Amino acid sequence: MKNLILTILILLNFSCANSQENKIDQIKIKEDLNEIITDITNNYIYLEEKNVDLNCIRDYYEKQIPNIKTEEETVLFFEYLLDEFYDNHLTLRTNRKSSFRLFAPIYATIENGKPIISNVWQTQINNLNQNIIGAEILTFNGIDFQQVIENFPTHCNDKNFLETKEWITNKILAGRYNEPRILSLKLPNNKEIEYDLDSITLTNDKSLLTSKTVDKIGVIRINNSLGNDNLVNEFDKTLNQLSNTKGLIIDLRNTIFGGDSYEARGIMSRFIKEPKPYQKHSFIEKSENNPDIERSWVEYVSPRLEQYEKPVVILVGRWTGSMGEGLAIGFEGMKRAEIVGSEMRRLAGEVYDFGFKHQRYGFKLSTAKLYHVNGTIREKYIPTNYIKQSTTEKDEVLEKGIQLINKMTE
Repeated sequence: MKNLILTILILLNFSCANSQENKIDQIKIKEDLNEIITDITNNYIYLEEKNVDLNCIRDYYEKQIPNIKTEEETVLFFEYLLDEFYDNHLTLRTNRKSSFRLFAPIYATIENGKPIISNVWQTQINNLNQNIIGAEILTFNGIDFQQVIENFPTHCNDKNFLETKEWITNKILAGRYNEPRILSLKLPNNKEIEYDLDSITLTNDKSLLTSKTVDKIGVIRINNSLGNDNLVNEFDKTLNQLSNTKGLIIDLRNTIFGGDSYEARGIMSRFIKEPKPYQKHSFIEKSENNPDIERSWVEYVSPRLEQYEKPVVILVGRWTGSMGEGLAIGFEGMKRAEIVGSEMRRLAGEVYDFGFKHQRYGFKLSTAKLYHVNGTIREKYIPTNYIKQSTTEKDEVLEKGIQLINKMTE
């Protein structure tokens, strides 16, 4: 009996200690709220350009703190705060089951006030059996889509502002990890269908890159590996094997998570004979009680190993992200490739990691702007050879790339 009582007491003590450990400290959350707002104020390079009231954010989120009872609610609290800035480069470095994903395999634009599917990630989707390009999104999980936009958990941005509305639209399509994504669509022929986004299966490319030859043209596809230093060695080997091709296509349409400039410079360095500028950086230096001063510089790539001197085409799309975008504008800035495709992911600026005082995770902020060497800010860049996706029944971007190589080598 004594042993049973002792066991019960130990379990009760453990449960009590565990409960204390998991108890939400709202004072600490308020301190971290002040910290993230201060970091955004002092470091977020796009703050003045965003249609967001920072005072509203401080007031609204401070009032929500007494309602936070769980660790998951704490994560969502900071996630939603960053979402106020409708910027895919501002992210919390953690997520929970009820968090929103970072992207969807389709992309919608706002046309005449309506959400229209403009792009489908056809190079990554295994089971494309319906051409939904041009379809209007009517409902999401049975709720009118305009209402879903209104219900999106941000409170200090203008949901009728076109840029904000389009960002929220695509965040809704990304969806929460623990909720379905059932769309009601009106196709261009006015037929209405139900479309389950979660029925889509994506190709799982485990190799850093894949390559093939089409009509004596080399095609190298980067498999979302621009953050892996081993890519440079792999690219070197593959490029050497394709040295006798009449032209080269580098496919960046699956670089959704971006990467590092090491990989980008390693790739670009194989295509130039002398140092070339590939992008411009700009950030604002601050000094307390003194004027803000812009600091900017142009970054160069230096040649490396044997050079591939034949024509090059870069393929891009809505799932070309961050360093993938930098690689594309870099090739064009060096005058070393033609760029083919649609708008890219438009991840704005150069991001750095910031931390909280009390939370174990941190967040990312864009602290510098990045530009094409011709002065175009990276997130506004439009490919010189623009392709408006019209179907998923053929690869229009690859076809244009092959056409350009053939024209340059006639």
